[in-house]
Order: sequence, then structure tokens, then C-alpha cells
Amino acid sequence: MKKLLEVKNLKVSFHTYAGEVKAVRGISFDLEEGETLAIVGESGSGKSITAKSIMKLLPKDISDIKEESEIDFNGTNVLKLSDKELQKVRGKEIGMIFQDPMTSLNPTMKIGKQIEEVLKIHRGLNKLESKEEIIRLLKLVNIPNPEKRLNQYPFEFSGGMRQRMMIAMALACRPKVLIADEPTTALDVTIQAQIMDLIDKLKVQMGTAVILITHDLGVVFEHADKIQVMYAGVIVERGTVKDIFKNAKHPYTWALLKSMPTLDTEHKGELYSISGTPPDLLNPPTGCPFAARCEYAMEVCKEQRPEETVISDTHKVDCWLMHEYAPKVKSPLEEV
Repeated sequence: MKKLLEVKNLKVSFHTYAGEVKAVRGISFDLEEGETLAIVGESGSGKSITAKSIMKLLPKDISDIKEESEIDFNGTNVLKLSDKELQKVRGKEIGMIFQDPMTSLNPTMKIGKQIEEVLKIHRGLNKLESKEEIIRLLKLVNIPNPEKRLNQYPFEFSGGMRQRMMIAMALACRPKVLIADEPTTALDVTIQAQIMDLIDKLKVQMGTAVILITHDLGVVFEHADKIQVMYAGVIVERGTVKDIFKNAKHPYTWALLKSMPTLDTEHKGELYSISGTPPDLLNPPTGCPFAARCEYAMEVCKEQRPEETVISDTHKVDCWLMHEYAPKVKSPLEEV
């Protein structure tokens, strides 16, 4: 499979009145044609910032992508492109579905007009060609009566239909990579399933690779090929869906999986929650970022970052428990 995207040593900081917040701290990963990579972790772990960095959509006045960072898309370092050159990549080569469709769509502009702008800029279609393409896209994302709907405003659409609209806009230029940032947030379970099935279907039809950013591990299990677990701006574990769900090695991954309700979960019982709070990224910990909340933490965990341990060709983890001298700890998931 051909690598479409390679992110190397990505470091992103935000400059605030309190100091420099090191939001993403040297992460690397790649994305191949036709695959879905899920990025999971708690809120504030750096998932959305990573996604926006790929398209250089972070606010310039307060954010800083460090010089040593590299985002290679089809042989070109996106971070070195000018604003004019970026216009040819954003939307056309890399599309994005944002978290909240109501704030991402222009409430004063009709739906058809919003998609027409994208088609005019990136594909050079005239008014008649644009209308035909808009109707085709709306049918593709299962919006009924597209001829009528393209003349409506976003407030006339339900939450699920607005999300479908965002997908239609993201796919209008047939991008090679689609970034879906919490695409099912605030939608009911039935609509969530429909949206994810739609993304899967379009991925097959158009050969698009997908980066799925979510905290919903149920969605990840059903729809992802690879998973990377982020915590405090770093990747602590990565692998295939089978690697992570059947053979997770990092205590943070264990905690995320334990917090998922299952069919065996008692309806009156409390769901598992991770005690403590994430570290302050104004002053990131020198050791493992999860050490302060980890029940298996050793002294070395607090003092030094663990190196990456290769479990298999597809499975890697950053944890001192993998060291040959560390105590042997049984996964709590085996006891569930």
C-alpha cells in the first residue's frame, strides 16, 4: 500500500499569558491509501490539534509548529507551503469534517451556495455544472429531495443532516485524505451508525484514506484499521484494532478500554473512571506523562520517558512495564 501521509516529530505549542503550552510533543505516524487510522484519547490529549496541524488550520497568532516538525503529503512537506500553495491542498487533496457542523456552516448562506464555492475554487465548475454536482453529492450522502434542499439554510436541517452536509462538502473535491474530527458528536446512536457507515461506503467507492478522531471506542472497534492512543500530547500505544482491543499493553489504554460499557455491565453499577487529571502541559512531566495517574507506576516512570517497545510489526508501546527488569503485571482486562 502506498503511504499518502507521513507525520514526523510533530511538535505544536500555544503561547498564552501563562506561558508556552506544549500541546503536541513529538509524535510520528503514517497513513496509507484506503485505510482508517483512529486517534483516541481523553479531551485535551492533542487529537484535534494534530488534525488541524496537518492542514495548517491553527491560529497563527498564538500557535507555533516547531521547525523540526514535518508533515509529508505525497512527497511534499505541507508545513513549507505558502498560503497560496496550501489552497490547492486544503479541500482538494485533504478534506476535513469538523466537530460541530452548526458552527462550521455559514448560517446566512444557502447550502447549495456553500458547496458551489468549493466546486468553483477547486474544480473550476460553472454554475450549471456545480448544481448537477451538488445534487449528486447530496444524493451520495443520502439527503432526500436534494433539488429542494440545496436552496435551504443550515438551520432548516437536523443535526444528522447537517453532519451529512459537512461530509458532502468535504468530499466535493474528491480528497485523497479525509480527516473526520469527532464526526458523530452530539448525534443519537442510530444517526451515529448511519454517518460512520456512510464514511466507510465512501471510503471504498472513492479510495479515500480516513483519519478518525474520536473518544468513542465502540466506533473505533467497528470502523478503524489502525489505532494510536494519545495522552498529554504524545502517542503512548499504537497498533491494529486487534492489537489494541485484544492485547493492549499500556495502563492508559487499559483504563480507556475498562471505561467502555459492555453487554455484561450491570445497569446500576458505576462505569470505571480514571482518577486524577491530565498533566499541566505548561510544565510537562519529564517521565511518562501518565505516571501520576497510573496504579502501576515505578520511580523510573516519574523520572524518565520510556522508550518505544516493539511488540510486533504492527504493535508498539511506550511503557516501562515492557522492560525486562520491570515487575510482570497482568492486564486487568483479562480479569473482566
